[in-house]
Amino acid sequence: MSGEKEIRNKIRSVKNMQKITSAMEKVAASKIRKAQQQMEASRPYAQRIRRVISHLSQANPDTRHPFLIEREVRRVGIIVISTDRGLCGGLNVNLFKTVIGEIAKWRDEKVEVDLALVGAKAVQFFRRLGGNVVGTASHLGDRPQVNDLIGSIKIMLDAYSDGKIDRLFLMHNEFISAMSQKPEVTTLLPVSEISIEGEELQEHWDYIYEPEAGELLEDFLSRYIESQVYRGAVENFACEMAAKMVAMKSATDNAGEIIDKLQLVYNKARQAAITQEISEIVGGAAAVSG
Repeated sequence: MSGEKEIRNKIRSVKNMQKITSAMEKVAASKIRKAQQQMEASRPYAQRIRRVISHLSQANPDTRHPFLIEREVRRVGIIVISTDRGLCGGLNVNLFKTVIGEIAKWRDEKVEVDLALVGAKAVQFFRRLGGNVVGTASHLGDRPQVNDLIGSIKIMLDAYSDGKIDRLFLMHNEFISAMSQKPEVTTLLPVSEISIEGEELQEHWDYIYEPEAGELLEDFLSRYIESQVYRGAVENFACEMAAKMVAMKSATDNAGEIIDKLQLVYNKARQAAITQEISEIVGGAAAVSG
């Protein structure tokens, strides 16, 4: 009976775990839609501000902001956005592999890399790995706010302005669908100008700027970088919820399979115990009657 009791305890334990993973799957599924809405709401602002930057820079060719100028690469910065929590399959692992590959590529070219990390998992991983971490932010919650990201962004923008880094990249997970996410690498600085047709640009030639176009451009470029990092944070959160939903569904299904196997083992053990008891009763009765 001790064997049966042990198996019953295992079944009970797995069932409790199955309830937890099933609940986590449902919570993640309920959050995906809101996360997608946040992600979609962040896109128009980023697109529009990029367009304004292009108007300012092309309509005022004498104004050349450092954020728009290519220069020789001696040191680069990477802003990495990960999740704060685990239990989301290989989402963070795939991202970190991509980041490590990017670091290795630059180091092969004798270029050092500075890291600004967003998300507790990235902070833990790269501090253990020994990367050159210059800024961190974590615990953004279900609704990331720009104010929570500004510290890490400003460190990198100041480093670029001071000439300490010559390129700035953003790395996070890209949301493709609820079943598919992949690491994405975006160049933040220098900002590449989008081309605009002459007739469309002509409408903006006679603008009078207050303050100067250069001051406006600097402010818009900073806001643009912030919007890109914010978009990456909300997109990464959508990826986290999708990956967690899939991982927890898989865990729930696996728990069901384990329960079925344990139940079969328990039934066999129970049947063996009953058979043994019957044999002992029959043997005892035969001995008494003999």
